[in-house]
Amino acid sequence: MNKHRIIALSILILAAVLLRFLPHPPNFTPIAALALFSGVIFRDRVMALAIPLGVLLVSDFFLGWHGTILYVYGAFALMVFLGRSLQNHATAGYIAGGGITGSLLFFIITNFGVWMAGTMYPPTWEGLVAAYVAAIPFLHNMILGTLFYSAVFFGVFHFAERQIPSIREESGPVRA
Repeated sequence: MNKHRIIALSILILAAVLLRFLPHPPNFTPIAALALFSGVIFRDRVMALAIPLGVLLVSDFFLGWHGTILYVYGAFALMVFLGRSLQNHATAGYIAGGGITGSLLFFIITNFGVWMAGTMYPPTWEGLVAAYVAAIPFLHNMILGTLFYSAVFFGVFHFAERQIPSIREESGPVRA
């Protein structure tokens, strides 16, 4: 990876870290979009996983830990792999579909984790349904945030690749 590409990607990653600390509606954060973006952009699996999980780790150090953190990190790791499946199909439509799919996966996994923790809902079928019903407003924000920040990350990076050709990978740009 060339120096200009590393700088451009570092700026986007730093922006994701900083955006997590700004006031925002619940679940309207850049982390899901960063996970999808990392999966598409980074050819190396370890790097693709390390970026969003590292951003989460650094920001959670300051924002705090919780009992469902493994579910959250696992859901974002799956979003990286979803992004990897889009590497050869990184068009706006596929990215939007990946963002919606990833948001739904996050919703299913993390709310199952909340229910499994057993502190908010009873360990019954009704408790599981109640956990998902209570989380519906957060799903709306997650989808909107993921789509918004995906458009920002992929759009800015695509624009930068067009304006500064040295940012492109030797094997050619990833289409946004």
